[in-house]
Amino acid sequence: MQVNKELDTSGLNCPLPILKAKKALTDMQSGQLLKVVATDPGSVRDFQAFAKQTGNELVEQQTVGAEFIHILRRR
Repeated sequence: MQVNKELDTSGLNCPLPILKAKKALTDMQSGQLLKVVATDPGSVRDFQAFAKQTGNELVEQQTVGAEFIHILRRR
């Protein structure tokens, strides 16, 4: 999977990972992938809701140790 931009939001709690992802997505072109690394367990649910509300596709979510990785495709 070719990620176009990566965002590290480790240590930040809701809603900051979502806000930073939203800002990053506005600078990206349609179809590009954004990888967000978060440490907030609530980010799993938050990114699912964010994708539904904004129309961006949540391609993948995974948990690696204490990190939650979210891959979003810009609509």
